[in-house]
Amino acid sequence: MSGELREGRIVIVGASLAGLRAAETLREEGFTGSLTVVGDEPHPPYDRPPLSKQVLLGKAAATAVGLPMRRDPEAEWRLGVRATGLDEVGKRVLLADGEALAYDRLLIATGTRARPWPDADQAALDGVFTVRTVDDAGRLAERLDAGPRRVLVIGGGFTGSEIASACRERGIEVTLAERGAAPLVGALGGTLGMLADRLQRHHGVDLRCGVTVTALRGDADGRFIGAELSDGSHVEADIAVVALGAVRNTEWLADSGLAAGPRGVACDAGCRAFDMYGIVTDDIFVAGDVSRFPHPLYEYQLMSLEHWGNAVAQAEVAAHNMVNPGPRRRPHLAVPAFWSSQFGLNIKSVGVPTFSDHVVLAQGSLEQGRLVAVYGYRGRITAAVTINMGKWLEYYQHLIETAAPFPPAPDAADRSAAAAFPVHSDVPDPKVLSHGPTVSLTGHLPDRRLTRVWPTG
Repeated sequence: MSGELREGRIVIVGASLAGLRAAETLREEGFTGSLTVVGDEPHPPYDRPPLSKQVLLGKAAATAVGLPMRRDPEAEWRLGVRATGLDEVGKRVLLADGEALAYDRLLIATGTRARPWPDADQAALDGVFTVRTVDDAGRLAERLDAGPRRVLVIGGGFTGSEIASACRERGIEVTLAERGAAPLVGALGGTLGMLADRLQRHHGVDLRCGVTVTALRGDADGRFIGAELSDGSHVEADIAVVALGAVRNTEWLADSGLAAGPRGVACDAGCRAFDMYGIVTDDIFVAGDVSRFPHPLYEYQLMSLEHWGNAVAQAEVAAHNMVNPGPRRRPHLAVPAFWSSQFGLNIKSVGVPTFSDHVVLAQGSLEQGRLVAVYGYRGRITAAVTINMGKWLEYYQHLIETAAPFPPAPDAADRSAAAAFPVHSDVPDPKVLSHGPTVSLTGHLPDRRLTRVWPTG
């Protein structure tokens, strides 16, 4: 089935941001058939960015982060039930309660979950948390309200840094342990990693870089009391927050025949899923954090993103393509963008900073705490990061989209001549980091080797 679909059955697996926006768009595009949305959490779709920001600061209740609906998608919501398998031939989604949902077209939007602490017994200690779901954030906020002596944050990516910022704003002592050379270095490279390092130390974070947490310790009652580090030191704390990145929710697709693995579900620029042999499917689409899609600005490498804006844009493209024939389908070409608020700074980015070999401080300075860093790869601009200068993002996004030469021309009003010389962007190998990247280019190859089996007879 590759033509227009206005009636029939559509199933969306994933009841978060991408799933909701896709459901709304399907109705806006004129789909009048049966629409079912499956979600493993019992909650209606909610907004995740506030969880590590306003909720942990006590400025918003965990129950107050629900997503507004642009319109009623008139869907059947199957919440609190997991998808456990996919029968691609029979066109059925298998659920944990034993039911099978038939579909004419399927959207996979199962997103990610927090990467757990690797030792299950240590992870089960009272006081060890991850922050991914609304329930996670609510439980951690309650413990922060109680005034712990110290919080240990494991992982210096955006989530870990935002949690550390929230703790310090509450006046709570915090230690952050990061295997890499600096916090945020995996997302922004070494130059801005230096700024993040200075910023956190200035705000009183006990920052431990170049080390790993080797064990979490508990008392006789099963309460977390501290951790051992790889340099032989130890940290005494009441709470540990594990911020080691995300795991893509693809296990339920293991026997589906799709190109699904730890890096996500591979799809084309039109959000149609690939099977394990690289053949595009007609009736299965992918959107949001679980997707792995090619982008022409980045050498058509398959890209995985954990960004709010990408989930919305890709869901809308996927929904459009699900109900429209080939000539009217459109590609997902949005330039990645994200934002973070921490330690009094507003950090915004466009493009892929890790797809770079050089970076230049095009405006402002590290000392001023307001700047624009522009990233380049082989002589063209590939990303820009602003700190307290977000109004410039649109300008640099245009340069990225038009493959403008790097370094950028010195035509910005407050550009410092002293900062106009590019330096190596110093992007580390993700393997040397504690936290997983929120943007990753995963190359062109499948996740596993394939054995071709020819039919006999």
